[in-house]
Amino acid sequence: MLNIKATVCTAFGIIGGAVARLFGGWTEDIITLVIFMAIDFAMGLILAGVFKNSSKSSSGALDSRAGWEGLCKKGTILLFVLIAHRLDLLLDTAYIKTAAIIGFIINESISIIENAGLMGIPLPDVVAKAIEMLRNMEGDTDENN
Repeated sequence: MLNIKATVCTAFGIIGGAVARLFGGWTEDIITLVIFMAIDFAMGLILAGVFKNSSKSSSGALDSRAGWEGLCKKGTILLFVLIAHRLDLLLDTAYIKTAAIIGFIINESISIIENAGLMGIPLPDVVAKAIEMLRNMEGDTDENN
């Protein structure tokens, strides 16, 4: 039993290391994006499952197809981050991946805010200001590069 556990842990370690290497390491911006993606997906599930107020299905309730589409979109976001990282490597730059991640974080933030609004949760001012700062950072990155 101990041998199986070690084999499984080693396999996951190798796969995780390879994925992290593809993305240029698990940087804070990637970690933040993945967390926001997970929060958005979880809130979408809660919105549909508990509040029955999702705009992704005709009934507003849980829909496996809508969930699958959401996961596919999140996977595609990660593919774009991978493409942006590879472009950084190819062009010997260090901002394309960061700009892409900031843009996707803003998109996930907007989706989280929309979900919260559909649940009847007001947005705290500090969160709104942080999102505005991210939008400004995205604009600065686009203008400077």
